[in-house]
Amino acid sequence: MPKLKTRKSLINRFRITKSGKVLRRQGFRRHLKANKSAKRLRNLKKTIELTGFYAKKVRKAMGK
Repeated sequence: MPKLKTRKSLINRFRITKSGKVLRRQGFRRHLKANKSAKRLRNLKKTIELTGFYAKKVRKAMGK
């Protein structure tokens, strides 16, 4: 079976840690910020872990 090519679009969107966790950024931060609270915007800055089925899919697509 041939090796899978890395999905280049995923390299910009996800990061895989040494331990194999898949991290992603959160959406809803681009516009309409005036009606979002400062607390909400602050929490949206954080990267969060992708879990379960999708994490496995992303890891495979990134060739890890």
